[in-house]
Amino acid sequence: MEIEKEIFKKCSFDFLQLKNYGFKKIDNNYLFETTFNDNSFKAVITINSKGEIKGKVFDLENSDEFLPLKNKNNQGAFVSEIRENYKNLLMEIKNSCCVEKYFIYSQANRITNKIFEQYNAKPEFLWEKTPGSAVFRNSATKKWFLAILDINRNKIQESKDEIVEIALIKLKPEKIEKLTKQKNFYPAYHMNKKHWITIILDDSLSDDRILELVQESYNLILK
Repeated sequence: MEIEKEIFKKCSFDFLQLKNYGFKKIDNNYLFETTFNDNSFKAVITINSKGEIKGKVFDLENSDEFLPLKNKNNQGAFVSEIRENYKNLLMEIKNSCCVEKYFIYSQANRITNKIFEQYNAKPEFLWEKTPGSAVFRNSATKKWFLAILDINRNKIQESKDEIVEIALIKLKPEKIEKLTKQKNFYPAYHMNKKHWITIILDDSLSDDRILELVQESYNLILK
């Protein structure tokens, strides 16, 4: 994942704060330029109206883009220094101009907001090694009724290499048996396949359909 996408993956931009920070609005884009590393490098950062960010770093000695920055295999001392200083700049923008989100993609965040409204349950991020994974539980019984994880899509759909977020929902075995024969439902990832099912949160299923199943799961753990 690119440096910019990694740092801002769970953020939404406050466009007013971008302007206050120094971004200039040009057509539908917000542009920011600044020098760093004793004015020897220049960062050019562009954010479009959808909140998609792109960044380039230029070596001002020759005015060329500093391509080693984006090469993860290049871990030399000088390149690492430039990369770290660039990351610090991006983190400063993040802290000044962004609102944190629980998850990367919009459907996962919409589902999360609905669950909080209906069940007063917030995601709990329990595992240091998988910081994008969270569970939702009933506050009284402490039982899980939903988990949201970020994984590589190829763990569920072969030959598709990208990060996605999935929902793991607890249901009755007979319901799971029926659903896994239907499109957009998959056997449970890292959970008991008899009692849990996987859905990819990429809008292949509607929010209402997913929330219906979440309701079933929530009712199930109360029994």
